[in-house]
Amino acid sequence: MSVLDETAPTADAMLDIATACLERLPKHMRDAAGDIRIIVSDYAEEAILRDMKIPNALGLSGLYVGVPLTHESVTYPSMNRPLIYLYRMPMLMEWAVREDATITEMVEHVFIHELGHHFGWSDEDMHRTLGGED
Repeated sequence: MSVLDETAPTADAMLDIATACLERLPKHMRDAAGDIRIIVSDYAEEAILRDMKIPNALGLSGLYVGVPLTHESVTYPSMNRPLIYLYRMPMLMEWAVREDATITEMVEHVFIHELGHHFGWSDEDMHRTLGGED
């Protein structure tokens, strides 16, 4: 499907896409995701971009903030609810120039990538497990 066949989703629509993606995952993955919170914003905050040394806001389409499950323990529990940020405009800009993915596929890919960080997967693990580019 080309860009011309779809309209740009709102932040709420992207949240719905990510939530539906989470609900379709196997039960053990949904359970491991726990009470992860998904936030859709147009762009990452300047402080985040600066801390990550990303010069252009279009260079970040998603971010996991939290303690990966592989690092949590009874003696080191996470005190904060894990968050996945999805950045709408970078995804829309990439979608506008790509012809090989729908916006739904792109949102799902970014969401699963960030959820993988929650599970403690490295970028290399995700590439091997999920295939494709990150």
